[in-house]
Amino acid sequence: MKVFLRIVVYVMTFVILFGGIGAFGYHRSKQEYWLPVRQAPMPALQGVSVPAHDPKKPTVAVLLSNSTTEVFDFMVPYEMFAMTESYNVYAVAPDKNVKSLSGGLDLMPHYSIDELDRLLGKSPDLIVIPAMPIVDEAKYKPVRAWIQKHSDTKLLSICAGALNLADTGLLKGKEATTDWKSFGFHEIDSYPETKWRRDVRYVADGNIVASAALTSGIDAVLYVISQQLGEPMAEKIAKEMNYPSYHFVKNPKADPYYLDAAEWIYTFNLAFQWNQKSAGVWLYNGMDDGALATIFDTYAASGTTKVHTISDAKQPVVTKYHLNLVARYQMSNAPKLDRMFVPGVEAESLAAKDVKQWNATGNNVVPAFIHSGSAARFIFDAPLEDLARQEDVLTAKYGAKRLEYRAANLNFEGRPFSYEAFGIPVLLCAAAWLTAFYLDRRFIRKGKACTSASIRSAALSKEG
Repeated sequence: MKVFLRIVVYVMTFVILFGGIGAFGYHRSKQEYWLPVRQAPMPALQGVSVPAHDPKKPTVAVLLSNSTTEVFDFMVPYEMFAMTESYNVYAVAPDKNVKSLSGGLDLMPHYSIDELDRLLGKSPDLIVIPAMPIVDEAKYKPVRAWIQKHSDTKLLSICAGALNLADTGLLKGKEATTDWKSFGFHEIDSYPETKWRRDVRYVADGNIVASAALTSGIDAVLYVISQQLGEPMAEKIAKEMNYPSYHFVKNPKADPYYLDAAEWIYTFNLAFQWNQKSAGVWLYNGMDDGALATIFDTYAASGTTKVHTISDAKQPVVTKYHLNLVARYQMSNAPKLDRMFVPGVEAESLAAKDVKQWNATGNNVVPAFIHSGSAARFIFDAPLEDLARQEDVLTAKYGAKRLEYRAANLNFEGRPFSYEAFGIPVLLCAAAWLTAFYLDRRFIRKGKACTSASIRSAALSKEG
């Protein structure tokens, strides 16, 4: 009985100290990324910049959820279709209220779903379905109903957006793919009537195209563009993006990714990074939509950095392709920062006035033009390499895997792994063992010693 009690004490102490603290940190980090709460009050907003509607062009509706929408899944396909100048491309949501993307980027939809239906008088020509966690059924229900209403149109799911599409029932009897982690965590098991494939970057089946994780969505978008506008246009967009993996557009077959030891660095970063960096990202008019997404889907998504949007504009900041961004902070109330990112290849010229104003405030955080000098590189290359220098090589390598970015040209330099993310678990294990050892000696072994002493005393009394 004593041995069993000692085992229970050691196990429970480990579970409470190591497991409990780790689980709390992991849950908090996931919550901060997927359900970022706006702390600053919402400014009084007066209008939304909406791209002009050309009835001669097909219309692409990129969905936003009432809860959260994955930042890459929304921003990059939106930008790519807009780059062609051959579509009307709109951000569409159940209502016109400000919506949040993962990591804490806020924006205003161009149209509500009802407004877009009235404008077009028919279905959009293409609906893009990003990953949208279903955390509130009542809030999410209009998104599901609208997709089902337009089930006969062209549907394109990005990453885990395939699970949102499967949730509508429209993937029954069809082939599809989704992000590799959804396979690993068996999320696809809820939809057994879909033939899920994990050996491809995208699947086209009838009116539906489904992509695998994140950058696989680029392949899927380029495929759709090649089918609708022709191969030369798709190649042109890929070239303008400096996208290095166009061969997947023609042949989406790829070696599948699996959950493996690399998952530990991600898990430990979320659970045990107690000293996360605080980074600002400056929002400025004319900024590149996709470049902005890289800040959130590298730094914020890694669990190492909290990203805060900052701008002194009193009204929405309008991006290069007419997205309306709403900063969470202004220069006067910005939180204490370790870094300030100004994303975009043209940031040094387009944001020159804003940066000059930032520097004039006496803030000692020097703005980092993260894409400066990278005009000939893909937008994720510089942030991933910088993440390795800021944090460690393992974190950056996992970041590329999470993005399913298979480029071989990345040069990672930095610490081999996170000393904090791995050091804190070691200290917690040591603390758990010492605590259990103390409890064992203080209460269990002491009780055993007292019992033995009592038995010996009673035996001596009988002999006397």
